[in-house]
Amino acid sequence: MAGIGTAVLAQVLPAMAAPGPLACALRAKADSLPLRPGGSRNPVWSLGDGDIRFRRGDVPEIVFGNGLPIPAVLNWRGIDGASAAEPLLARTSVVPGATDTFRVALRHAGTYLCDLALLGDGAAQPSRGLPVIVDESEPVAVDRDVVFLIEDWRLRVDGTAIAPGIDPKGTTSVYTVNGLTTLEVTARAHERLRFRFINGCQRNVVAIKIERHEAQVMALDGQPSEPFLARNGALVLAPGGRADTFIDAGAAPVSTASILLHDGKEARPIGRLVASTEPPIRDEAMTAASALPSNGLPAQLDLRNALRFDLSLGGPQADWMPPPDFVASSPPAFRAKTGRTVVLALTNRAEIATVFHLHGHHFRLLDRLDDGWKPFWLDTLAIDAGQTQRIVFAAEKSGRWLLEATATDWAAPRLIKWYMVE
Repeated sequence: MAGIGTAVLAQVLPAMAAPGPLACALRAKADSLPLRPGGSRNPVWSLGDGDIRFRRGDVPEIVFGNGLPIPAVLNWRGIDGASAAEPLLARTSVVPGATDTFRVALRHAGTYLCDLALLGDGAAQPSRGLPVIVDESEPVAVDRDVVFLIEDWRLRVDGTAIAPGIDPKGTTSVYTVNGLTTLEVTARAHERLRFRFINGCQRNVVAIKIERHEAQVMALDGQPSEPFLARNGALVLAPGGRADTFIDAGAAPVSTASILLHDGKEARPIGRLVASTEPPIRDEAMTAASALPSNGLPAQLDLRNALRFDLSLGGPQADWMPPPDFVASSPPAFRAKTGRTVVLALTNRAEIATVFHLHGHHFRLLDRLDDGWKPFWLDTLAIDAGQTQRIVFAAEKSGRWLLEATATDWAAPRLIKWYMVE
């Protein structure tokens, strides 16, 4: 899991060489996955296998090549303040056979995701995401780092997979972890694993649970939180959401613990945590985990003097546009000066839950009485039908940033607006 994807080049020049940029080459290409046990591989589009890794403070030069038959653009989920990489605003779509080069400033450590989803609705093939890991500058007290990318697929009777935005009638749901229909992770007694759970599903909110193990949540959507135990051991993640958890293997771990996924319809095993036959990694369990190093987000937000805006999700919305129809010259949903606090009231008028994603900044979820906030940061939120949720963020990063909204239905279109921090 610590390796670099086969389609990715990430190379730092040796210390003896002349100074140069950190380079990362990404290519959208035709690929395939074994989506049916024992069956043939299914065509998909991807950015490669594995993950790409950097360190906090890196400013890699990204060289993106489009090997697909349609225009493509990289969508970076959770990387705050990287205005030069903002899709459809700073970066226009790349035509087939062309390349685009830009730099991404990685100010924060965390677990992120890069995908092709913005222009993926109704495409000839569904596409995969690529985990982006930005390591902390400080050491973190874990024995192993495990990326756990969950993705969903809809297969027709003939085994072909369909892209989101297409009517899924007559299809069956299949889930993969890191491109496999099941993933086995072996753990030694007293070993501490850092699981980076990423919901790379197209539309589904999912819950993940490792049987008979406590999951200590250390970060959500890439931003550290005060450590807390997941309720009933389960993590609920909206599409695009991420959770970093610490899992401690006991002194006498059970031989096998199922890793279960619940998609609102049924629980299904998608992996296993298996006891190793090797000796314990240490004589006794590690002490309680300390919080991950802060990324420097503000401890306090000025609610009293905040700018307040209402955003409606779902229902007839002429100002929300599908990404292929988006025009960067369209008026912004709102504007804010750098340094102001912004409160958004998000009202879901759809008949099903809708997922909202904020680019450029992380936000706090406000309490119902608007007198405080939850003790963690998010960039993605699922809002139930007919509900209003209020979020607050510090508009620290100047630039033009997207807003995304997608109903939790495979055929529902992805819709976007944008906002300005100046």
